[in-house]
Amino acid sequence: MSLPRSSHGDFLRSRRPGGGIVPVLIALLSLLATPSVQARPPALPPMAAQGTVEVLFTPWDDAERALLRVIGQARRTIHIQAYTFSSRNIGWALGEAKKRGVQIEMLTDREQAARNEHSLVHALHDSGIAIWYEVRYAAAHNKVMIIDGEDPEPVLVTGSYNFTFSAQARNAENLLIMRGNPQLAKAYLDNWRRHRHDAVPYSR
Repeated sequence: MSLPRSSHGDFLRSRRPGGGIVPVLIALLSLLATPSVQARPPALPPMAAQGTVEVLFTPWDDAERALLRVIGQARRTIHIQAYTFSSRNIGWALGEAKKRGVQIEMLTDREQAARNEHSLVHALHDSGIAIWYEVRYAAAHNKVMIIDGEDPEPVLVTGSYNFTFSAQARNAENLLIMRGNPQLAKAYLDNWRRHRHDAVPYSR
């Protein structure tokens, strides 16, 4: 089946370099691709292993107790990234740290804070902890605590472990507590600040 002459001619013109719809599509695709390329941070080079690593697996290991101990030892700052936060024990420990003068700042997933009826995000905010919502991503799925991140002996906490009762008592999770690696802590703190730049202030 052949196309009518006028349609056929239009089709050919659209395929010629410099004319028709093809250059327009190319231009649109380049515009869409450019921002994501520009926004992508440079890959970090491999860094030397140093300090110590404490490894915990729930439900067998008491990861929550280890977290409480680390929070209790914080001297200056705690930066948190939480997908969901509902552990009363961890919330209490953060409140005690704040009373000691520790500066605490938290990023959390807005959808989880809104949907999870057990979320303590609102109570943490009301206690004076600075909180921002992450809204740019399908899920702000990081679970991180950076403790005294700019000190010579920082502590970095990460893994699959959410800051919830279920993460300790019901789920199969892992938690890493890494001490004494300033370069690693700085990488995580820089990433926290990058996310903070894109986050929005807490609101109910």
